[in-house]
Amino acid sequence: MKAIRLTLISHGMTRAQKLGQLHQADDSILPLEGLPPVLLPDVQVLTAPERRAVETAAWFSPQAKVELALADCDLGLWKGLTLKQLQQERPAEIDAWIRDPFSAPHGGESFAQLRQRMAGWLEAFTLQGDWMVFTHPLVMRAVLMNVLGCSPAAADRIDIMPLSRLHLSFSGHWRLRLT
Repeated sequence: MKAIRLTLISHGMTRAQKLGQLHQADDSILPLEGLPPVLLPDVQVLTAPERRAVETAAWFSPQAKVELALADCDLGLWKGLTLKQLQQERPAEIDAWIRDPFSAPHGGESFAQLRQRMAGWLEAFTLQGDWMVFTHPLVMRAVLMNVLGCSPAAADRIDIMPLSRLHLSFSGHWRLRLT
């Protein structure tokens, strides 16, 4: 049985990130510098549906297929707002959202719901071979917490920077691969 190897890559930096704004589906990435890494010929590519993930995937490979399950966390009414604005206007709500993974004061998806969604995606992923998966920091955080079996309290202890990579492998169970 051939193993499954996933490399999850966070999308490139967006203007919204630089301004401290929460994401929106149509956020575009800032220009990427240099040449993209060369992909091995057998690597297959998946991308989340949001523009920033699709643009990042296209920089690496024109063959990326959209995978809806990799979508970013739905931030409901907070899409596009700045953290500073939320801290001024809704300090208790933003504090609850940051500290409580089951909280969704924005009316969208809680981090716990995102984590559950990603656990289901990982469980259902049975496509053997090497895969590059372009997605989002919150999605990668949820995947990492699932693979390591972290408690919900660990959610705010993981930072995922633009173009960060998370290497996983599966042969009976998911494992973190440090390279």
